[in-house]
Amino acid sequence: MAIACEQTAIERLIGYLGPQGTYSEEVALNIYRGEFGRFVPYNSICAAIQGVEGGEISECLVPIENSLEGSVNITMDTLAHEVDLAITREIVWSIRHSLLLKSGTKDVKTIISHPQALAQCRQYLSRQYPNAELKSVASTAEAVYLVASGVKGGAAIGSRRAGEIYSLTSVDDDIQDNPNNCTRFVALSRTPVNPGGQNCKTSLVCKIQGDRPGSLCDILQEFAARGVNLTRIESRPARAGLGMYIFFFDMEGSMEDDHVKTAVNAVKAKCQWFKNFGSYSVYNRLS
Repeated sequence: MAIACEQTAIERLIGYLGPQGTYSEEVALNIYRGEFGRFVPYNSICAAIQGVEGGEISECLVPIENSLEGSVNITMDTLAHEVDLAITREIVWSIRHSLLLKSGTKDVKTIISHPQALAQCRQYLSRQYPNAELKSVASTAEAVYLVASGVKGGAAIGSRRAGEIYSLTSVDDDIQDNPNNCTRFVALSRTPVNPGGQNCKTSLVCKIQGDRPGSLCDILQEFAARGVNLTRIESRPARAGLGMYIFFFDMEGSMEDDHVKTAVNAVKAKCQWFKNFGSYSVYNRLS
């Protein structure tokens, strides 16, 4: 009994956007392979992130950006405004969509998927199913489940694995409009990590003095002067009034690198509001 209690106490609970069969679960199963822990599905990205903040789970894995449709705004906004978490890993994952049907379906009237998946297959759907109704749900796996449950004339866009889980037939594979379709996922935890190796990033978000000309340029010069390469810059509403924004910055290197640490501290000194998401290792799976 004592051994069981000790094992339970150290078990890592990893949250992801569920249900079973989502791309988030697929990535989690691969990136955490061989590590001790248990996966916990959540019905929304926000719920998974809040699960970490509230201590229900150790960490979570959520999408943050797609190469075709851009940023996942709910992830960015929740990180900026609602929680105080660190990014501990980044995983770049190739996304391959399939059109999935229940056996015997002849006439597709409704196509169901996550809104980003529908957008990533826009040209294919317009060409092959111009008269079908498009319906958005919380995840690709939920779409597959709904079709498997008996939506008349329904088809789902999701992964082949999801089709196998829910016993649907794939009638068309690789239906995304661009073969370079990939998504960045991030693992989030209450505790920052100290990444090793060369392939590292650091991320932060801040609010600058937007009513002063050149304020964004001043921030960018702090990075440029120290040779810090920015891999992404993006603005989002600051939620403090129309026309007011916060800025997200991703950069190569970690806070263990002197030039990165010095640049980040210089930027922090010039900001009205600042949050550092920490440094983390980057993994690529694009095959």
